[in-house]
Amino acid sequence: MPVSPSVELQTAVYQLLTAPGSATLALTAGRVYDNVPSPAAFPYVSFGPSDHVEDDADGIPARIETLQLDGWTRDSGKLRGARELADAIKADLHGASVEFTANALVQIRVRPVRVFRDPDGITGHAVVPIEATIEEV
Repeated sequence: MPVSPSVELQTAVYQLLTAPGSATLALTAGRVYDNVPSPAAFPYVSFGPSDHVEDDADGIPARIETLQLDGWTRDSGKLRGARELADAIKADLHGASVEFTANALVQIRVRPVRVFRDPDGITGHAVVPIEATIEEV
């Protein structure tokens, strides 16, 4: 059975965000979740929705996958922490080079980032979409 490009991308993103010396690790102490525990310590990053579109070229099967990362902070209702977390995620991922085990990552980019205060008035939220071009097996 072929290895899922989506799973390989999520695995690579997790490894980049939690690698020693990563900007995200410095802010989150490794709190990067697919399934957020309850309660969760702040700040942290969670994996959000994803989608992909086919992008075959010259007979090579490929896709463009978009994966949303959400950064969560609680810093007295200010958005500084969410902005710092968004910038850390971008620093760790934008243009990163990663070897997949089965598929091939062509490029990874951070797309337009949004930072806002959640309705509770105390949680800063950074939405960081990444777009990856992947050649499939």
